[in-house]
This record gives sequence, structure tokens and C-alpha cells, in this order.
Amino acid sequence: MYRARGLDFSRAASDDDHRLFEKLCLEGFQSGLSWRTILNKRPRFREVFRHFDFNRIARFGDRDVARLLEDPGIIRHRGKIEAVINNARRARDMVEQEGTLAAFLWRYEPDEAGLPAPQTVSISPESTALSKALKKRGWKFVGPTTMYAFMQSMGLVNDHAHGCVMREEVARAREKFIRPRG
Repeated sequence: MYRARGLDFSRAASDDDHRLFEKLCLEGFQSGLSWRTILNKRPRFREVFRHFDFNRIARFGDRDVARLLEDPGIIRHRGKIEAVINNARRARDMVEQEGTLAAFLWRYEPDEAGLPAPQTVSISPESTALSKALKKRGWKFVGPTTMYAFMQSMGLVNDHAHGCVMREEVARAREKFIRPRG
């Protein structure tokens, strides 16, 4: 399992729709902030967002938004909170249409042969395409940079420096990982 930046890449995480949804949400909250801030607040995020069960979050309303805006244990940004609720509804729709979030998201895995040198970019053609596809489906806070960070955190991209022990660990996990298909 890959655990860098407090994120994980394993079969259990990388093809589990709730974990993928969690990472999409947390990367959105991280936008403009330190990953360490989000990592420190992750337990509270999980608690208040019902362990990122998008079926439950999709039922959140104005009272839930007000409650979340008062919670000092999370990032109290109205736009990001409302985006999670909106995106939960979009995720639910996507599962109905695609079968799983995992099958849809893993379609955007880049070809390793065409990747730039590690840690030299913060967006890619694939993260831009994923961002556009999600936005077309009504998702919020899913820009190309946020999607690239998501792709890194879930193992779609191995952006660790050459010689980094984590690069080798992620490479081994990626070799064993069976990509979800829709």
C-alpha cells in the first residue's frame, strides 16, 4: 500500500467508490491550502461527511450546510461544502449511468510511457480531460490541478522522484492492481 501525504493506493482504496469520492472531496478542500491541513482534519471530515458515503451526502440540505459552516474541525468554505453535496448527487447519478465511479475515473489513467519527468508538472492532458468530463456532468471544485493531485493520491500517476523508495512501492502496487472496467 502507498501511503505518502497520508494518502493511499491499494486495491481496496483505488477501486472503492467511497474512497475515491473521499479523495475527490478532500483534494477539492485542499485547493489553495496545505495537504497537511487536510490530513490533520481528515478524521473530522470523515465524521461530518458520513464517511463520504455519497448516497447519504446527496440528501444533505441547507441545515446541513449551516451545521458544517459552524464546525471548526473542517474547512468552513461554503463553496467547497456545497460542492461536496453537489458532487455526491453527481456521483450517485454517475454510478447509475457508469456502474462505478472507479470504472469512470480509471479511464483517465495516463500511459506511463508518455509521462513527463516526475514532479515537473501539476496538470496533465489526462487531468484536464478528467476535469472537463466531470464538469460537463455538473461536478464542482474539480479543476485540472485538483484532478492531477487526485490522480497522484490514488495511484493513477506515479509522480515520485526516481530513486525515491515510494516510487518503487507505488510501481509494485500498480503492477498488481487490476483496473476496474465499466
